[in-house]
Amino acid sequence: MKCPKCGGEIAFYDLRPNCKHCGVNIYYYSQDDNLQHDAKRTELESGAARMVIARIKATFIGGKLQIARMIFILTAVCALLVPFGSVHYTAPYFEETFSAGLIGIIQSFTDGFAMKLLDFLGSSMFARYTLPGIIMTAVIVVIILIDLVTFGGYLVSFINMKKGTKFLSVMALIGMIASIAAEIASIVLSFAFPAGEHAKYAFGFGGLVSFAMFLVLFIINRMIDKKGIEPTYREYDPKRREMLKQYRAGELDLDTLSIPIFESEEEKAQREADLKAALEAEGELS
Repeated sequence: MKCPKCGGEIAFYDLRPNCKHCGVNIYYYSQDDNLQHDAKRTELESGAARMVIARIKATFIGGKLQIARMIFILTAVCALLVPFGSVHYTAPYFEETFSAGLIGIIQSFTDGFAMKLLDFLGSSMFARYTLPGIIMTAVIVVIILIDLVTFGGYLVSFINMKKGTKFLSVMALIGMIASIAAEIASIVLSFAFPAGEHAKYAFGFGGLVSFAMFLVLFIINRMIDKKGIEPTYREYDPKRREMLKQYRAGELDLDTLSIPIFESEEEKAQREADLKAALEAEGELS
C-alpha cells in the first residue's frame, strides 16, 4: 500500500490512521477521491440497472401482444382445471367419482382418495376402470411439467428476448402436441373400457381446452417474434453499461472520467432542479 499524498510505502500491518512518512491522515486525504469514484460507479451501475428494468417492462407489459402472452401462459395452467377424464365407482353403500384434472388430483390427495386408487388396482371390482384414470393422471402430470417449464422460461425471457420468444413458441408447440395426444388417449380409453356394473370411465374435454390455450400462446409468440420487442432505453444508458463492463474488466480507470460521465439535457435540468431545491431547503433551515 502506498500513501495517497507522498507515495511512501506503508506495510499492511501498519494500522495507524496517519502516514508515517508525511503524517497526512490517509482516510480523510483520499475521502474526496473515494466519493467521486462512488458517484461515477453509481452512475454506471444505475444505467445498467435501468436497462434491465426497461427489458423487463418491454418483455412483460411492453405491448398488447406481451400482455396477451402473459394472460394465456396463466390460462394454459388454468386449463388443467378442466377434467381430462373421470371414473365413477358404484357399489353397495359406496359411491365415489375420481376426476382426472388438476382439481380432482389435488382433492384426491387432500381427502385420501389417492391411496384408495392404489388399492383399487388390486380390486376385482374396480381395477379395470382405475387403470385409465391413473393413465390420464400421468398424462396430466406431463402437461403440468410442460406448463412449469414454459412459465420458468417466460420469467427469464427478458434476458434474451429473441431467444426467449422462440423458446416459448417451441414449448407451446410441445404443449399442443401433448394436449391433443391426451384428448385422443382419453377418448380411446373411453371406448376401450366400456361401462361396467360397478364402474364407468368417461372422457373429458380438458385436453381440447389445454390445446386451445397452447395454440393461442403459439400464435402470439410467433407474432411477437415477427414484430420484435424493442425496449426503450434512457439516453446514454447503453454507453454507461459498456463502460461498466470495461471498468469491471479492469480496462477503464474511473479517474479519467468526469462527473457526471454522461448527461442529457433532461438529466441536467433535473440535477439543477434538485440542487436548487436542496439549497433552498438548507437556507430555510439556517
